[in-house]
This record gives sequence, structure tokens and C-alpha cells, in this order.
Amino acid sequence: MRDARERRVRTGGVELCVAELGDPGRPTVVLVHGYPDSKEVWSQVAPRLAESFHVVAYDVRGHGRSTAPRPLRGGFTLEKLTDDFLAVADAVSPDRPVHLVGHDWGSVQSWEFVTVGRTAGRIASFTSMSGPSLDHFGHWIGRRLRRPTPRRVGQLLGQGAKSWYVYLLHAPLLPELAWRGPLGRVWPRILERVEKVSGDGYPTSSLPSDAAHGVWLYRDNVRPRLRSPRADAYAHVPVQLVTPLGDAFLSERLHDDLEQWAPRLTRRTLPAGHWVPRSRPDQLATWITDFVTSVEAGRTEVAAAGRYADRFGGQLVLVTGAGGGIGRATALAFAEAGARVLAVDRDAGAAARTAEEARRRGAVAAWAEPADVCDERAVERLAERVTSAYGVVDVLVNNAGAGLGGSFLDTTPEDWRRVLDVSLWGVIHGCRLFGRRMAERGQGGHIVNVAPAAAFRPSRALPASSTSKAAVLTLSECLRAELAGRGIGVTAVCPGLVDTGIASTARFAGTDAEEERRLRKRAARRHGLRGCPPEKVAAAILRAVVRDEAVVPVTPEARGAYALSRWMPGALRRIARVKPPV
Repeated sequence: MRDARERRVRTGGVELCVAELGDPGRPTVVLVHGYPDSKEVWSQVAPRLAESFHVVAYDVRGHGRSTAPRPLRGGFTLEKLTDDFLAVADAVSPDRPVHLVGHDWGSVQSWEFVTVGRTAGRIASFTSMSGPSLDHFGHWIGRRLRRPTPRRVGQLLGQGAKSWYVYLLHAPLLPELAWRGPLGRVWPRILERVEKVSGDGYPTSSLPSDAAHGVWLYRDNVRPRLRSPRADAYAHVPVQLVTPLGDAFLSERLHDDLEQWAPRLTRRTLPAGHWVPRSRPDQLATWITDFVTSVEAGRTEVAAAGRYADRFGGQLVLVTGAGGGIGRATALAFAEAGARVLAVDRDAGAAARTAEEARRRGAVAAWAEPADVCDERAVERLAERVTSAYGVVDVLVNNAGAGLGGSFLDTTPEDWRRVLDVSLWGVIHGCRLFGRRMAERGQGGHIVNVAPAAAFRPSRALPASSTSKAAVLTLSECLRAELAGRGIGVTAVCPGLVDTGIASTARFAGTDAEEERRLRKRAARRHGLRGCPPEKVAAAILRAVVRDEAVVPVTPEARGAYALSRWMPGALRRIARVKPPV
């Protein structure tokens, strides 16, 4: 681990290699790695945490630069691993409890640390990812065997299939031979291909021996604990559970009843695979920082109360056109989910009001950024400013749009430029400048492009709007295909008639000022009578990001038009010929 201070800690016949970063005067965060890793799995997370904390990572006995017990059998029991942790904690933070973070088997053993009596007072909080308590797991299996409903049997079979490797690790000699032979050589390539994990000195050259020694973590603990799980395995500290939704080894259902074992529980989810310390270090560091900071301040809950707080808490969300309507409602919905919100609008005052309300609604932080999305240079400066001040955006919502009605023959080139600049080029600028930064970071993200139902509904009265939004819809589909391999989702959200202020500011080609005012009032009245609030679209946007949906029509008329465009396009064409009432 670069720039780390190292020390050796002796305990129970082994010598542990302990690395430290950051100011020892600050709260201490102890990182515990899993199998078949060493402490280097934290090499991207630790420097980020060290900006705020005293960070400690150690090689578990038999891994990395720590020595292995002799004999190996019986040398990796949870009791001995607990002794190791206490020795490290006493060495690095003798006077204050530490904040514990565990991944994979580091989380499995850390659950032991936070549920046994002898560690009480030495741990302040625990962040768990991809590693359940063996005691909780044993009770989970027992409940499903005692009452084997079809759903519970399905859960057992599902987790049993994901645990295939555990059975192999109990086979004598075979795992050791595989790791010291071909598996140890190809493992880095497997991680890179399957988990999209970058190298940068990881895994280390000690991987074959680490993995061979680490099989005893399973052999010494799994079967004994699953057969006889402890009945008193209650966490005596606040717990933050991070669940990767794409974990190939653990089912989400394992944590269904966790509140009974960890009453002070904060849940987080993210669309990632098993090795989140390598694939999502920014998001992980943010969540750990927020959680530790809240515990240090005497608060035990950091998640907002809103829906999807487990998914968006602490994420950086940028919404264009956030001064009003759908954009404002979307910014506030993300705020209620605990996100960090950037409200962007060319009206600086409206953006500031949205940011202020976002903070009141529960945003971890909220800022206003005035910008005209039509102006490429302005969006470039915005992207540079945002990245420098707040980091890479996790969720981008391109919402800004302009309304224009009137026939094609009445629409002037200037009208076309105005609509395309806002409704199409504004989306292109946002996707290109913020999407590129998401891709270069390599930690996933999501882009939402708002393209009203005119995108798939031709109309003789809305040729400019339909054309621009159809282009946005197709652009979204193209981007979704291109960025899928980088873990970035792209969604087109297509609302129908929504009660926002856009109708009262729309322009109508080929009309004088008096006629335009009349048409605006009529359009605004029609949108108002429809009675669909912008909050409904905002809820659909959050749901679409969580589900990674491609195209989301909102409102019945939008869903109907979308269905016709796919199955009966001729009917839409005939409807488009009907002259709308004036």
C-alpha cells in the first residue's frame, strides 16, 4: 500500500503486517480483507479514507506479509482471528474504539468481532460487505429447513448454488494444488474479465500462498458454526450493510432478517459485483466516511428516510433544468433519498431555490450551478467545475427542454436551432462531457435522458419537438449499448402530459403574439386538466435508475403511444394526420 507506514504486531504465535495511513489523532478505521486477498484489496479505498481518518489495514494471518500459524489446521478459528483483531486495535488505537470495515471473509470474521462480549468498547461501528455472520447464516438456514415453503426452498437452493466454491474448498489438497498451480496464474485475468477489476499491484505475488493458507478459514469455521450457530450473536455497535446487487457468491435474501441481529442497521445497495473495494472505491469511501462521521457525532442513522435511500445515499446526482417542473421534482426526489444534489438551470435564482429545498428534504449536500446547456463551452466549464469541486457525477439527469408547436412549413430555421440546441444538443453536451468522466473513472454510473412521448409519436402539430426527442431516444439507445460494458446504464424517460410550466412558456410557430398567448393558455389548461404532477415522473426516474430500465413511458397516454409505435405504427401515422383542434 503506497505511502503507508508499516509495523509488525505479534499475537498468538503469528506476526501480523499492519499498514497505516493518515493522522493517528483522528478516528481510526480498520480495514479487514477477505479471501483470497491481502490488505492490498483496500489500496484504492484507504487513501480516500485517509483524507479524513487514521486508516489501518492488516494482512490476516497466513496472508500477504503476515506469517502463517503452524500447524495450519486449527490456526484460523474465529476465536484466534478475534485475538488478532484485538492485538491490532490495541496497537494502533489503544485509547479509542475503532471503526471496523470488512469485505468477504474480512466481513465474516468482523461479524464475530462485533457480536462477542470481549470486544465491547473496542469497536465504534461496523461496515459489512459481501460477508455474512456464520451464526446469522446458520439461523437463516435453520428457519428455512424448519418451515420449508416453496419460496424458502427456492432461497436455499439459490444460495446453495452460489456457494459452490465453499464445497470445493473443503476438498483435501485440491484447492491448494489449484491455487499454487494454474488457478493462481489466471486469477488476475478472471477478476479483470468477470468483475471488471483493475490491476495496479493487485492481486499481489503472494496470491498463491494466500489462497492456499486461506482455505483453512473455511475448513476451521464454516461447518462447525453452521451446525451450531450462536444464539447471542447480536451486534453491539451500529452496522452499515453494503450489498452489491450483482454479487455472484451471496444472495440478497441472506440479509432479510438482519434487523433482529443488528438493531442499529443502515442498508446500502449498489449495482456492482463482489469485489466492490476494487470496482467502486469512490462510492464505498463516501459511504464509510458518512457512516463513521455520523457515529462520531453521536448519530446512529445516516440514511435518509425516503424511498431508495439505500441506493442513492451519498451519491452525486446532477439534474439539468432543475429550476422547476420535472427537473425540480427529480432533484428533490434524489434529495429525499439522501443523495448529494447539483441543481443546474440557466435561471440562477431558481436553481438556488431548488438546492435550498433539497437540503431541507434530506440531501447530504446540495448546490446550485447556473448554466445554459445550449452553450457547449458553458457545459464544458460546468463539467470541469463540478468534477474539481465535488467529484465525478454518479447519476446525470438531462432534463432541460424547450417547447415548440406549429406546422413544419411555419417553423423557421431559427425555431429549429432553438429547439435542437436545448432539447438535443443540451443532452449531447451533458452525455459527452459527464458521461466521458464516468467512463474514465471506471466505477459505473447512470445517465437519464428525459424525452417526452413525442419521441415515438409523430404529429403534424409538433414536428420540431417530435424530431428532437426522437433523436434523444435513439441517442439513449445507442449510448446504452456503448456504455453497458463500462457499468454505466442509460435510460430514456418519456412522460406524456405533465402539469409543469413548460406549456405556458412554449412557442408556437407561424402565430402572432395574441394567438400565441391563446394557444399557451389552452395548452397549459390541457396539461393541468390531465392532473399528472411532475413528482410522478421524478419517481419513475429513480425507479428506472434502480432497475436499469432502457425506455420508461410515464402516464397512460405515453405508454399507449409507445405500445402503438412498436406494434401498430400505422395507427400512429394515421392519428398524426388528424388536425388538432385550435
